[in-house]
Amino acid sequence: MHNLKDFLDEKVEQYNRPGFITLDPISIPHRFSKKEDIEISGFFAAILAWGQRKTIINKCIELFQMMDNSPHDFLLNHQEDDLKPFLNFKHRTFNDIDTLYFIHFLSWFYKKHDSLEEAFLLGQTGEIDAMQSILTRFQEFFFSIPDSPHRTRKHIATPSRKAACKRINMYLRWMVRDDDKGVDFGIWKKISPSQLICPCDLHVDRVGRKLGMISRKQTDWLTALELTAKLREFDAADPVKYDFALFGLGVEEKF
Repeated sequence: MHNLKDFLDEKVEQYNRPGFITLDPISIPHRFSKKEDIEISGFFAAILAWGQRKTIINKCIELFQMMDNSPHDFLLNHQEDDLKPFLNFKHRTFNDIDTLYFIHFLSWFYKKHDSLEEAFLLGQTGEIDAMQSILTRFQEFFFSIPDSPHRTRKHIATPSRKAACKRINMYLRWMVRDDDKGVDFGIWKKISPSQLICPCDLHVDRVGRKLGMISRKQTDWLTALELTAKLREFDAADPVKYDFALFGLGVEEKF
């Protein structure tokens, strides 16, 4: 385990650097400087993050061009006619119905709140294992607006349905982790990096299994918890920094 920690620490240093940004969906929120724009663009980029990374980035660029590259201002001030272009937006199974509901919820939310972080604090207990509650309550809150489309619920994963919640966990890594490497933003302060759960995508899952860090056959919420528990043995304060190592090993090195 000591040798494995040294190996993964070395890989974190290799991949947790600005060069990682260019080909990753996190490049989308890095296009913005205003806090709200970073939150909103990051949220969409994370939710749309399945498939080829180049396609994900291109679809996000297309989406924010429809918002004049000012998502927060668009959410607060758009008129009904401004929504027409989104009727043609689609990425895999995320279609116009989903897009318009996301815009509707975020518009409603930002007219009442300053930061999307507040939506993730409904389930915050302050305990190390609070993330299950945080994500469950966020998903419930996100679809609490009357007549929210049932089909859109599949795009916000929840531990209550045993999902690994890869995309939401990735988004929280972006917003919460705070270091001096220039990749993650660290603009949210009320969720601790120690509470984060490792985004368990295909590459991370495969490398984690090869390194003997995952024993479960399926990939679900309990798998993400199992992997994160192992990573906490290496760094209890910031276990999810190892997402860089596992993902880099899988994507760049075909480990």
